[in-house]
Amino acid sequence: MIELEEAVMEIIVNAGQSRSLCFEALHAARGGDIPRAKALLLEADGFSRQAHQMQTKLIEQDAGEGRQPMTLIMVHAQDHLMTSLLARELSEEIIHLYQR
Repeated sequence: MIELEEAVMEIIVNAGQSRSLCFEALHAARGGDIPRAKALLLEADGFSRQAHQMQTKLIEQDAGEGRQPMTLIMVHAQDHLMTSLLARELSEEIIHLYQR
């Protein structure tokens, strides 16, 4: 069984790193460095994937007999993950515009 606090912190840290890399990618694109921007997005994808994998483990655990309590910190972690996923999608679109 996954410890809830550890899982939540893993989601928050990885989602936060992904979001930060997305904004770093936007900054690189604004400066005209499109290859670096794309590389940063790929790096962001790795952190996002880690956060999403932990979320999936928690969902699987919750679907079984190990029901997880819904806590404010869990909601906070989900918020971080969804924000980072949105930042990733929008960053890709904005970088594409800079590339034009």
